[in-house]
Amino acid sequence: MNSDQLIQKPDIKLSVKQTFGFDSDMKVGAFSKKNDFVPKIDPDYKFDKDTTLAIIAGFSFNKRVLIQGYHGTGKSTHIEQVAARLNWPCIRVNLDSHISRIDLIGKDAIILKDGKQVTEFKEGILPWSIQNPVALVFDEYDAGRPDVMFVIQRVLESEGNFTLLDKNKVLEQHDFFRIFATTNTVGLGDTTGLYHGTQQINQGQMDRWNIVSTLNYLPFEKELEIVLAKNKNFNNKEGKDLLSNMIKVADLTRKGFTNGDISTVMSPRTVLHWAENTDIFKDKGYAFRITFLNKCDDLEKKIISEYYQRCFGEDLPESSINVSI
Repeated sequence: MNSDQLIQKPDIKLSVKQTFGFDSDMKVGAFSKKNDFVPKIDPDYKFDKDTTLAIIAGFSFNKRVLIQGYHGTGKSTHIEQVAARLNWPCIRVNLDSHISRIDLIGKDAIILKDGKQVTEFKEGILPWSIQNPVALVFDEYDAGRPDVMFVIQRVLESEGNFTLLDKNKVLEQHDFFRIFATTNTVGLGDTTGLYHGTQQINQGQMDRWNIVSTLNYLPFEKELEIVLAKNKNFNNKEGKDLLSNMIKVADLTRKGFTNGDISTVMSPRTVLHWAENTDIFKDKGYAFRITFLNKCDDLEKKIISEYYQRCFGEDLPESSINVSI
């Protein structure tokens, strides 16, 4: 990764009110120029006020921000879209079970130098990020392996240096290095069975997160606004009625999950995919099957089909359709 193209500190101030549309007198530091590490702006993105202000505080005051909530609610995207508007370089790392300590820190690699093979230490994403004005986002933070989590713990202190034992070197954090994380649980492990593989996070590590924001399922009107923004073909009375019923089905799955009736839940992301597939196939029932129903346990499909019937006033067709694309 080339850090030469990075502006080393924010060189402009943006109004939170003008940039994000919230009633706030806050101003946030930003970069005047983009580079390859800045996420693309989604002009249709809808910001949640509480979550956005928490993220902005992370950027402005170097706070460690952890965003907790159900899957598909847009936690990581929220951070990226704030970074995009600040032109702040942003790197995402998914802490699945395949990410190891070596992936984060780096390792010795054989390279050619002056025609000879030599061994040279190649820094991983963590040492590189620490030394640059970069926002590092850890996705699925509660799914990280214990050895990985203890590596990360060393950089959660805003003034904390990072000792690179492999090179006997101490790295100082860049003044505008920022760190965020997203998690499905709040560090207590998973008691619902919905997020297999998540771990409990020790209290010492949780204490190092200065701000914990919760982003869960949105109010009906807000979710409809978001789905409409991404599916402009539905921006008419008939389309809005259709999307409203889709969200009602999703809401029933969420209530059913909470009550223990079903084990699979429709996230806002799933509703978006259902709307997109309906636009492709011109059949909401078929789109519902391939988007959500086929992911569900066979024993629960009858209950979920009843949710569909209650919201649309018609049975879900039994057979699939032939589609010409």
